[in-house]
Amino acid sequence: MQFCDLLRMTVLLAAGGATALGAITALAANADNDTRTLLVAAVWWTAALVIGAILGRPGRAAEAMRPLLAEARTTPTLPTDNPNRVAISRLWPLGAFALVAGVLGIFFPGVAAVGTGFAIAAALTLRAWGRAVAAIEERDGVRFYVEPGSALEPVSLVRTPGLRKGRPPGGHQPEPPPA
Repeated sequence: MQFCDLLRMTVLLAAGGATALGAITALAANADNDTRTLLVAAVWWTAALVIGAILGRPGRAAEAMRPLLAEARTTPTLPTDNPNRVAISRLWPLGAFALVAGVLGIFFPGVAAVGTGFAIAAALTLRAWGRAVAAIEERDGVRFYVEPGSALEPVSLVRTPGLRKGRPPGGHQPEPPPA
């Protein structure tokens, strides 16, 4: 599975979890007439938005990706692993987090409210990481793939040759057009 795709799926899953948990918080707190939870949730969600926006700046994303991409193993062939299996093995903790927080949030709206904030911050932080990796792939003419492994292990990548899309490699000037 391409690393950019895994990052996009992570952002979408975190954002979807935040949406579901936010809805559970609103419904459960409304059913209990609990305005305090809703006010605290609104403050926490706003703080999570600010934290996610700060941590998700493009400069920070490039810095975060640099060590992982530098350690990628190079291979001339494409990986043959099933992308769905790689995605499920890497992202199941995020789905489990949303499910557990959602179930607990039905009875304790504060749990879903806190989970929503963390999911918002994670989605906003990771949204720029995919663009940073895509820019490096475009610049270097390579593709990064995720090696299969457990979600409890660090991500390891494989670097494969990509397509340069008709551009000459860096350092060469294009030839002038014929006169």
